[in-house]
Amino acid sequence: MPYEKFRILESSGVPLEIENVDTDQIIPARFLKATERIDFDKNLFRDWRYNQDNTLKKDFVLNDKRYSGKILIAGKNFGSGSSREHAVWAIYDYGFRCVISSFFADIFKNNCLNIGVLPVQISADFLELIFNSIKKNPTVTLKVNLIDQEVSISDISQIEKFEINPYKKENMMNGFDDIDYLLNMKSEIKNFAAKRPF
Repeated sequence: MPYEKFRILESSGVPLEIENVDTDQIIPARFLKATERIDFDKNLFRDWRYNQDNTLKKDFVLNDKRYSGKILIAGKNFGSGSSREHAVWAIYDYGFRCVISSFFADIFKNNCLNIGVLPVQISADFLELIFNSIKKNPTVTLKVNLIDQEVSISDISQIEKFEINPYKKENMMNGFDDIDYLLNMKSEIKNFAAKRPF
């Protein structure tokens, strides 16, 4: 399915200042039995967001009304553990379009790029700077520029570059997953095939 095109995102961020968050914490295994992709957003960080009686845990950052936006700021080593795509579906369906961290698990990072969530890996120092900026001003705006591969903070003049695979960058900018990319090239593929000898 096509996802939202990602070029430049300016948004406040939600700070999840916890390291080594694995995919079972992002979405617990008991919610992976669904046959349709519905309600994954409701179970994002389920055990951290809700008490056993389904009331909200007031001290969890997603339940803190001071924080909102389309950017999740995460601690080091985000998305470790099992390779479930459901973790990224939950993040996307909740409304996040970008996750910023100083380190991502490889499989999680690739799942993000295939599902329309931009994983931006930055230095530990710059990540700390973002966390501190949000602590001082929860509505501070972050600018994630995929075109120039830069992250900046509105309150200060510092900018940091990030790396991304050129093919995945093109897909993100066009809202494509791998299948959409091939479908978009259907006419070129047909023309190439027509010129090949049988």
